[in-house]
Amino acid sequence: MIKFLCLSLLIVTSAWAQPMDRIIAVVEDEVLLESDLRDMARTISLQLRQRQVALPPQDVFLSQVLERLIIKKLQMLTAARTGIRLGDDSLNDSIKNIARNNKMTLSEFRDVLERDGFDYSVFRESIREDMIISRLHKVQIGDKIRVSDREIDAFLATEAAQGGAQDAYRLYHILISVPEAASPGQVQASQARLDKVQLLLAEGGDFSEIASGYSDGQNALEGGDLGWRSQGELPSLFAKQVPNLAVSEVSEVIRSGSGFHLIKLADKKTQETHMVKQTSASHILVNTNDLVSDEDAKNRLEKLRQRVENGEDFAELARAHSDDMVSAVRGGSLGWTTPGTMVPEFEKRMNALAKNEMSEVFKSRFGWHLIMLHDRREQNMADEYKRSQAREQIHSRKMAEEVDNWLRELRDSSYIEYRDL
Repeated sequence: MIKFLCLSLLIVTSAWAQPMDRIIAVVEDEVLLESDLRDMARTISLQLRQRQVALPPQDVFLSQVLERLIIKKLQMLTAARTGIRLGDDSLNDSIKNIARNNKMTLSEFRDVLERDGFDYSVFRESIREDMIISRLHKVQIGDKIRVSDREIDAFLATEAAQGGAQDAYRLYHILISVPEAASPGQVQASQARLDKVQLLLAEGGDFSEIASGYSDGQNALEGGDLGWRSQGELPSLFAKQVPNLAVSEVSEVIRSGSGFHLIKLADKKTQETHMVKQTSASHILVNTNDLVSDEDAKNRLEKLRQRVENGEDFAELARAHSDDMVSAVRGGSLGWTTPGTMVPEFEKRMNALAKNEMSEVFKSRFGWHLIMLHDRREQNMADEYKRSQAREQIHSRKMAEEVDNWLRELRDSSYIEYRDL
């Protein structure tokens, strides 16, 4: 079965009827049609059935799908206003990657989609929309998030104190929303829904099915599934409660500005120790320009390579001839590097070398190179790596929280007019 990367990629079926189209909502100055709702509803329903998650009652289900459709439309309108576009080249590359991840050629992938009744042009546009929204989140939120060294220090200190740096948690979430500046009646109505949810859970109801039917969270239609989260990726609101939960346990009610939350810990695991492979190498770089052609640069390095083979010191030649001024003063030394540090063409050549072996002369986007490999090692959770991981986890957590807040504000500040379903 094809493993699609986002909700909108699932293959649609023909089980849903095709009634006459009509307007079901107005979002800002654009309309949503019943066909839009129908297409998304059958896509999501198929996904839920594949995951063996029971559908909520149809009126609840369609209401949730409509809300998701509205949020998506608002984001696409915002992206258009801010000039975010996606060219066909980037879109095609993404689709090729999806096909490759499913171990198919693009042609084979397209045949599978069409054979199963999915319109390829609709598929392409759904991918385009998801990529545009991802870029929108990066521009509006991700690029503005800063993670300080002090935050990283505190994060690592907390991990050390808890002794659970490697713990990861599989979480499910139910949100019963409470509007901003809610009236006593609105709070009471939300409390009544919360009481109903807690009663269903106490009677042994399935958390995912209850989430699908009652939750106002962004993941409601996935049964509230938040996936696996490391300690650092836990939302701040849940960070203290989750590590203390037993597997299959549901948290006490957690109150926030957005409403009432319940968290279920579905599973917990200790991740394997991460070993970082590092390489020690030196290089000599010769740049090309108006005066130095590719042939000239290659010939110069070929002569330097011959001099090393004849017994001259690589480091001394790098100091005298390399155009990489940063490494040249260190005799061409690049220090200990980790995978992904160098450009792919350089890293491929370096990885093919044995200890104390020198590469052939080759070209990268930066010029012509000659590499001398000195040594390799594996480091177990080096401090630099741990800080990098901590930075990524803190950024990821902040990003998730800020996206939720931003979507809520976007929804509240936009003009939405519902038409009868």
